[in-house]
Amino acid sequence: MIKLCSACLLGIKCRYDGRSKPSDKVLELSKKEVLIPVCPEQLGGLPTPRIPQEIVGDRVINKSGEDVTENFNKGAEEVLEIARIFGVKEAILKQKSPSCGCGKISDGTFSGNVIDGDGVTTELLKKNGIKVISEEDI
Repeated sequence: MIKLCSACLLGIKCRYDGRSKPSDKVLELSKKEVLIPVCPEQLGGLPTPRIPQEIVGDRVINKSGEDVTENFNKGAEEVLEIARIFGVKEAILKQKSPSCGCGKISDGTFSGNVIDGDGVTTELLKKNGIKVISEEDI
């Protein structure tokens, strides 16, 4: 089965801080299944590294107060297009991310607090019938 996967979970240095967040479970799974790495924030045109971002209401704002919602929406659409091209029905996305978060995201205060919710890309994929799980659900 082919799945989408947050690129940072596979060891690709694409996170906001310029680092990766490899997951042993994801790396093990990659030996058995095809995992297509995606980074919605990069696909949306944001640089790496970049200023931290969080969802605030219906917008995505970076820590400097700049609205980056358009970048997040564009990145989510690009990920959805990749899913369509490859017929992907499932994705493993990084928990707590404002784009990839699945069930848990930061609360929008840049304080480290986590709340229930989905990131922009996760929400779009789910609306289009793609099952999304986090690395913690493997």
